[in-house]
Parts: sequence; structure tokens; C-alpha cells
Amino acid sequence: MNIGLWIVQGLLAAMYLMAGGMKVFQVEKTKAQYPWAQTRSDGFIRFIGISEILGALGVIFPMITGILPWLTVLAAIGLTIIQALAIFTVHLPLKEFNVIPMNVLLLALSIFIAFGRWDLFLK
Repeated sequence: MNIGLWIVQGLLAAMYLMAGGMKVFQVEKTKAQYPWAQTRSDGFIRFIGISEILGALGVIFPMITGILPWLTVLAAIGLTIIQALAIFTVHLPLKEFNVIPMNVLLLALSIFIAFGRWDLFLK
């Protein structure tokens, strides 16, 4: 179980670092590539990107360093909230059904990490 969690944590962190980095450092490219971003302010897009980057780092570093490892669970919960909000407040209202499967996958992976790491702390 621990190996599976580490694999999922690495994949999730990589995905969020790439997506968040684009939102933070390439706002115009984000607006050109994603229809939902065209109606949002640059600051809002950067806020989402920073949240995703912090979540990605939080899913990995507390467990690697052993410093406050329970923060990994909180980071996974935060990423779960980001995806739930993306699905229900952005993509469904804009009828962007083609991106929802990726959001659901990221949501499921975040939930897997949150429950898996929580379970390891209880043992």
C-alpha cells in the first residue's frame, strides 16, 4: 500500500506542478488554451496555480522529510477541494464535459492519498 501511495503521490505532484506552473508563469497561454480562464482575472488564475503548486509540494515533502507528515493528508484534502470546485463551479456550468474526466481522475487520486495516508497514521 505504501509503495502505491508513493507512486500516486508522485504522479499527482507532477500533474499539479505542471498545471500550476503554467497558471502562475504563463497566464496568457493559460487564457488562450482554456476557455474557462478567459473570463477570469490574472490574479485569480495565479491564485489557483499557486494553490496547486503548494498542494503538490504538500503531498510530497512532509512525508519525505518526516516533518509534520500529517500535512500530506491536508494537502490531499486541499487538492480534492480544488478539483471538486473546478468540476461543479467551472466545468459543469460552462458545459466543458471533455475536461471533467481528468478532473474526476485527479479528484480520485487525491482522495486515495488522503484516505491512504490517514489510514497509515492510525496504525
